[in-house]
Amino acid sequence: MTERRVILSGSTFEEQIGYARAVVDGDRVHVSGTTGFDYTTMTISDDVVEQAEQCLRNIEAALAEADCTFADVVRVRYLLPDRKDFEPCWPVLRRRFGEVRPAATMLMCGLADPRMKIEIEVDARRDSGPRNS
Repeated sequence: MTERRVILSGSTFEEQIGYARAVVDGDRVHVSGTTGFDYTTMTISDDVVEQAEQCLRNIEAALAEADCTFADVVRVRYLLPDRKDFEPCWPVLRRRFGEVRPAATMLMCGLADPRMKIEIEVDARRDSGPRNS
């Protein structure tokens, strides 16, 4: 039987809405749309680049709990309410994904809270062999 488990970050949104930060399903890891909130304090910066950096820290924590890294990411989706906010984030995104080169899509859409300027969702594939820590 395929392993399936959920990973929670402690975000109040997960409890209020009823979802997990990530789901591990066998060798696949699906990380939910992740915002720039610091989930320990439930605070968020006004700056889109700082939000992108926090999104990636939140995603990194979920991937680590799933025994993955950014090197395992195969798909990324960027969701932004304002397309002009995307380009300022490119250097931050390139630092994490430039070597990995996952398939990527940027969508312009409304987000759940007007303070949110970017949301990032990733899918990763875990190595089926032993992991070195």
